[in-house]
Amino acid sequence: MSAPLILGLESSCDETAAALVRGDRTILSHKLAGQETQHAPFGGVVPEIAARAHVEVLGPLVEAALADAGVKLSDVDAIAATAGPGLIGGVMVGLVTGKALALSAGKPLVAVNHLEGHALSPRLADPDLAFPYLLLLVSGGHCQLLLVEGVGAYRRLATTIDDAAGEAFDKTAKLLGLGFPGGPAVERAAADGDPKAVPLPRPLVGSGEPHFSFAGLKSAVLRARDAGIHATPDIAASFQQAVVDCLVDRTRRALGRIAPPTALVVAGGVAANRAVRGALEQVAAEHGLRFVAPPLWLCTDNAAMIAWAGAERFEAGLTDALDVPARARWPLDPEGERVRGAGVKA
Repeated sequence: MSAPLILGLESSCDETAAALVRGDRTILSHKLAGQETQHAPFGGVVPEIAARAHVEVLGPLVEAALADAGVKLSDVDAIAATAGPGLIGGVMVGLVTGKALALSAGKPLVAVNHLEGHALSPRLADPDLAFPYLLLLVSGGHCQLLLVEGVGAYRRLATTIDDAAGEAFDKTAKLLGLGFPGGPAVERAAADGDPKAVPLPRPLVGSGEPHFSFAGLKSAVLRARDAGIHATPDIAASFQQAVVDCLVDRTRRALGRIAPPTALVVAGGVAANRAVRGALEQVAAEHGLRFVAPPLWLCTDNAAMIAWAGAERFEAGLTDALDVPARARWPLDPEGERVRGAGVKA
């Protein structure tokens, strides 16, 4: 039996994307439309603007992806669409489109958890990555350490009790007037700064609590800015180093409390940050583990990871009815213990 061909759709935040991916890891096409210009005047993503933009471009992106791959919708084995978590308006656009395509073509629907897309994306890039692996999933909305035991099988070891790391990057960029999107802007500014110039806190570092916290760090950046004695690149570099130190400390703690995994893996938008990748690669080496990170373009939101997660779920016999709901919140480990302050982000 040939590898299944999956059409993936992604629209959970401010990236609209469609991709055709085979179960043998062949990416036939990938089309993406960003919304930076629409959101830049506001310094962040405006949900209503994002949803309207998804409506306008998703249909043409699907047509372009099919054309680039040289296939028809009837050639596809299943439709995979992000069903959450994310901005609910955008999630609904992609999921409803996926349902319509699945119904019209008589194809199965796979409702993909956006976080599972990130969690499995390293397996799209690395065919040798086997379960179970320790995943640091670090993005704009989430910061978690997960033991990935298999498709649909995730054990959460840690989460953020307030802000996610990517959220802290975005808010720091806004505080420093660095522009949008914030993560790349802070990384660029940090390249010209001294990471030791500004004394910033490392919340929870060295503590027995397994979780992450970045709200206090963000507040410290505001105070450093208002002090008027630090150069912007120095604040950016010091902030970035503080985030790296927090991620490294929490990851080391998790590794010390589980059986050795097959690899240390990082995924999500913040995984595109080179300082983060370099520090985690060193942690993996210290523990004698392989370090796996997707290519930079697979770290940020994209449809190839959704199609790949769809392929993994489809081959496992996991498909969904057409009445599957869109979800603003959808934890990968619903049995995970609720932690103080995490609320729905857990």
